[in-house]
Amino acid sequence: MNRIREAFSHGKAFIPFFTCGDPDLATTERAIRLAEQNGADLVELGIPFSDPTAEGPVIQEASMRALKGGATTDKIFDMVRSLRKDVKIPFVFMTYANVVYSYGAEKFFSLCQETGVDGIILPDLPFEEKGEFLEITQKYEIALISMIAPTSEDRIARIAREAEGFLYIVSSLGVTGTRTNISTDIGSIVKTVREYTDIPCAVGFGISTPEQAAAMAALSDGAIVGSAIVKLFAEFGKDAPEKAGELIRNMKEAMK
Repeated sequence: MNRIREAFSHGKAFIPFFTCGDPDLATTERAIRLAEQNGADLVELGIPFSDPTAEGPVIQEASMRALKGGATTDKIFDMVRSLRKDVKIPFVFMTYANVVYSYGAEKFFSLCQETGVDGIILPDLPFEEKGEFLEITQKYEIALISMIAPTSEDRIARIAREAEGFLYIVSSLGVTGTRTNISTDIGSIVKTVREYTDIPCAVGFGISTPEQAAAMAALSDGAIVGSAIVKLFAEFGKDAPEKAGELIRNMKEAMK
């Protein structure tokens, strides 16, 4: 968890998302190394799942490509183990509760600690039900990262008070995907959060341009970009890591 806090200590944090195994794990590993070199402060690693309910078509299709390509949770842990030989920035898994249940929660989180994963986001886990995992994530010192949506309203205070790692602020209603405009009053949500915690806040869902990343970072502690990066892997395949690195560099520069 301290490594996550460190990611936000040098200015606004830029957080890219990659679907592990799209198009293959060797390409994902190369992309993550280039992400760190181009200014990423923390990386979200998506463990592919056959029914990713929070994801739009871009990341859904990436998950299908990864699963068809043979990506498994075991192989993803092996990739993380390899990355940790020299990559220093924090890793946060983003996946679904069924992935953890089917793997075995004790085994899953012990391997997170062993391989160097710092946190997990489970978008299908309601905040009120996080107790199902909290004891075991805390046992292995893995931050269980909560999401705050525009509809959270009266729940924001409680979510903020119990936050770990960082708070993922969802910029728009609906599933992930690029958006032309982000109309949610992010500043108001962050202001409410600040009344209850000093945990960093990062904004995700819909950010696709350097200008949007800069605007969201100006209102919070960082920006999370997923679909805009995953699109590059759909288009360029094994040549995508360099394209993603360039986009990350441009977005990070815009946020300064």
